[in-house]
This record gives sequence, C-alpha cells and structure tokens, in this order.
Amino acid sequence: MPDSTGELLIPGNRKILFVGIGNVLKQDDGIGVYISNRLKESEKIKVLTAEVSIENYIGKINSIDHDILVLIDCADIKKQPGSFELLPVNRITDMTFNTHNISLKKLSEFFNKEVFILGVQPEKVAFGEELSDIVEATGNRIIELINKQGG
Repeated sequence: MPDSTGELLIPGNRKILFVGIGNVLKQDDGIGVYISNRLKESEKIKVLTAEVSIENYIGKINSIDHDILVLIDCADIKKQPGSFELLPVNRITDMTFNTHNISLKKLSEFFNKEVFILGVQPEKVAFGEELSDIVEATGNRIIELINKQGG
C-alpha cells in the first residue's frame, strides 16, 4: 500500500483487495474507478470496481479471498488537490465523500477484513467525465506503485 514516502508496502504474503468507488460523471469523483480499472491482478492484488453502489457489492467483496480491503475514493482530506492518504477506516470521521448513500465507515462494519480508505483530494467534482490533470497524475502514480509491487 502507498505510504507517506510514496512507496508501496504490501506486508508479507497478505492479499489486498482494491475496490474503486466513485461517480465517473462527476470529474475527480471518478478517481477510484479510474485507478481500479487500471490495476493488474496478481497473487497479492485483487481488484473490483464498484462505482457509486458499493453497498451492492458487500457479498461479492466478502467472497473474494483477501486479507486487507482498500476502498479507493475521492475524499476531502483537507489537503492540496491530488494529495492522497491511506487511512484505517476508524480515522475517516472528518472526511467527506460525495456520492455514497451510506458512510464508508458504517459500511466497513459489513466487511470481515481489515479496511483502509485510500482517499484522493479532488480539484473538481462538477458534472463532466474528465479528471483534472493533477488528480489524473496522482491516479497514474498510485497505479504504477500498486502494479509494481503486485508483481
């Protein structure tokens, strides 16, 4: 998983399931989907794209063999656009997510694995299908880090 130094750390032989969340019709809100659609699955990396209805994927997520769940989403982490943070789900009380019917923290109670949120600070969330340049560049960096480590 990306850490604050920009390195990707997958502990030991643990399997990570990355789930892309977001609305691809609201610019940077689609960054989770952008990333998940470009990740390469491997023995250590599993990927699922849920878009705006993650609550419909609870059973599917719990049925996939993994040790750690990382939900990738656009989030107001109170930083510069394009910044990202990987946080345990219990630390997301002050983060704003734009397109969910249920909070990700509450939703995490339905998963039977350790849950993290990979939140990317948006620049724009108006209607439109294009990511902002800065958020797309961040997405590409995250994709490269995960794919490199996943082998």
